[in-house]
Amino acid sequence: MASRKRSSAPAAAPEGINPKAPCFCGSGRRYKHCHGSGYAPPVTRPFEGLPGEADWVALRELVPAATAVLRTTDGREVTLASVLPGGTPALVRANGEIVVGAQMHASSDDVSRDIGTSLAAALEAPAGAPVDPGPIGAAGSAGPRLQELLDLSAPFEVTVHDDFGFWLEGTDPSAAAMAGLEPANEAILPTVRLEGLEAAYWVRPGDERAHLRWVRPEPEEKLLDALARLSASGQILLGEGTRYAGAFRALGLVVPVWDLPADIAAEDWVGPATEFQSRLEQALAVTEPLTSDERRARAGLISRQITLR
Repeated sequence: MASRKRSSAPAAAPEGINPKAPCFCGSGRRYKHCHGSGYAPPVTRPFEGLPGEADWVALRELVPAATAVLRTTDGREVTLASVLPGGTPALVRANGEIVVGAQMHASSDDVSRDIGTSLAAALEAPAGAPVDPGPIGAAGSAGPRLQELLDLSAPFEVTVHDDFGFWLEGTDPSAAAMAGLEPANEAILPTVRLEGLEAAYWVRPGDERAHLRWVRPEPEEKLLDALARLSASGQILLGEGTRYAGAFRALGLVVPVWDLPADIAAEDWVGPATEFQSRLEQALAVTEPLTSDERRARAGLISRQITLR
């Protein structure tokens, strides 16, 4: 609560609303702790309306080293990085290039406004100078949202990197700077974005298993129904040796996760994942109520979800 802006005094729940029931907005909080609290409610899907919403979530929560080019409403190009050194919100290089970080040390209940605050400050900062966006998180960021700053017709194309060398692009790094990259590079898990599939990321955390983490753009309840149908019919797996491990809930979207054999290259999962996409689309189109077996499968799926905060 300390990180949320008070908008008004708490009011009595409208007639017919149980204050202890889940809030109607879908935040997962009880009504009395969300829209009925007198505080500005959290933005459940901060990247909604941006091109590539699912990939925005991936860069913010899951992908260690990646970049994407953004275009502002006045035509300026900006680089979005999954993370910058030390969690820096933004920087302006000596050549004037602006780089904004998706992952920061602090955040408020509107991540879009947090990153937008950093971007707005960077757009006004002189080349080579530190960027001071003011407070981010805590009582709330004061700048505009990304949806106000970015050209929403520009595509959002992600480039995954093997290391953090992009931190030093356009500079003449010293030996000390290069050495400083080593600890960060050593912490990177091998990651590949599967070609032709939105926000599907293969990652190998060790020699025994790999994972597919796939940020889905569908509304949570509709997606869970479709996954339950596939689970009950034995169609939720990606092939021999795979296992549906569960899902993350991140910034309003669901991220299903599969365990995969580690000795199969990331590119070899494009085909099985594409076939699964077709099965999922068919399941999403079904409108009949879930069967008893599908309801049991759905309950099992929910029990294996983890919310990232």
